[in-house]
Amino acid sequence: MSEPTHKLHGVRGLLLDLDGVVVLKGEALPGAAAAIAELDRRRIPYRIVTNTSFVSRASLARFGASIGIDVAADRIMSALSVSAADTARRYPGQPLFVLASPDAMTEFAGQRILTTEEALTPGATAAAVVIGDAPESVTYANLNAAFRLIRAGAELIGMHRNRWWLTPDGPTVDSGAFVAGLEYSAGVKARIVGKPTRSFFVEAATALASELEARDGVRPKRAELAMVGDDIRTDVLAAQRVGLRGVFVLSGKHDMADVDAATSGRRTAPDLVADSLLDVVAALD
Repeated sequence: MSEPTHKLHGVRGLLLDLDGVVVLKGEALPGAAAAIAELDRRRIPYRIVTNTSFVSRASLARFGASIGIDVAADRIMSALSVSAADTARRYPGQPLFVLASPDAMTEFAGQRILTTEEALTPGATAAAVVIGDAPESVTYANLNAAFRLIRAGAELIGMHRNRWWLTPDGPTVDSGAFVAGLEYSAGVKARIVGKPTRSFFVEAATALASELEARDGVRPKRAELAMVGDDIRTDVLAAQRVGLRGVFVLSGKHDMADVDAATSGRRTAPDLVADSLLDVVAALD
């Protein structure tokens, strides 16, 4: 594939999706470790921005290290971590019902979390019901508890709304299906916190811009930051809508047919299409 490097001219920082860009099916993608190392060597700031909500950022960092991807936990911004920060801000001290794995629940440390038994108690209420990736927790009892709390006035929050993802076992249903089911049953609309929401990308871009400003004394424009992802809608087009540049890589779950379908009839297209993250890094000034 040709590398139209001019399309990444002036990019000073990167937001990187995790699945499909850095890892795939639980393994490091070819060249990903070298690409991250090169960003570090060139002092190009980056953040891993992911809708992964099954494990905490600390666990993601440990997992990355185990497969040769050296990324500190504070360089990771997940739908899980943003959701926990969001509820801490909006509902301090108020009860929450959260469907998430035990490890993911560590991100909610210090917040009031209802057990299933408490949530199913007649007359129970909560400020919010939060749905994340929790295969073992998505039982009928838990979904029914969530439904009743929403009917009683709790806000429904989806860490993300992804439909499916690639695992070592193949394409796998994602937690967006359960968010949609609760919306249908309770007759409400969930507030989504992770990608592709505008607030998620603005928060990630702000963190990256602040790091660059602290280091260089000059705050970058959003067009000087780029989002690299394997999902044309959730990653690339969503980032472009807030003024970031969007880079599509062919190393994940989507291919050029998906790009063509998503951009047909639109004026917007990826600023760059590359085979891998390593090719993206090579296309930087």
